[in-house]
Amino acid sequence: MKIFTVDELMVPLAEYATVSDQANLCDAILALEKAQEEFDQSRYRHRAILVYDKNNKIVGKISQVDALKALEPKYAELMPDTSARHLGFSNKYIQGMLDQFSLWESPMDDICRKAAERKVAEFMHTPTEGEYVHQDARLDVAIHQMIVGHHQSLLVTDKAGNIVGILRLTDCFVAVFHKIKECTQECQPDE
Repeated sequence: MKIFTVDELMVPLAEYATVSDQANLCDAILALEKAQEEFDQSRYRHRAILVYDKNNKIVGKISQVDALKALEPKYAELMPDTSARHLGFSNKYIQGMLDQFSLWESPMDDICRKAAERKVAEFMHTPTEGEYVHQDARLDVAIHQMIVGHHQSLLVTDKAGNIVGILRLTDCFVAVFHKIKECTQECQPDE
């Protein structure tokens, strides 16, 4: 059985949506749209944007949730620590927060217009140590990191520590799904 490595499944940095940390949300959305149009249409579309600094070093990531949270700046005050983002809350608690902190009270056009000008550096996610994986790592190592860390993707590094791509959970799932199908066909008794 073939053992996959991260570099076999990663999306190279050149094919991913990127923006400067000085860009605004509107710029980021346009970059994502452009990258999705140019990406291999047989694969899952991109769901995040990578952010680089003045030295062209990747310093952050904007997920779909990050972009939606940017629409309501009060979330930064209410939920500054994203480590608790996977905790479940009751509907009553969630509705209480919405009411108590007057979230989403402005008309959607006003919210979107204002959010479009927010700098991505204000709301991007800064990756933690557990969100990096070496390009030569085995796929099982990367999948373990994703599961334990609840990550949708990992930044892929080369020997020098430079980010060369992104490994997405969807690509890992597809590779494993195809292997399961392959194994199932091989394991079927002859008729």
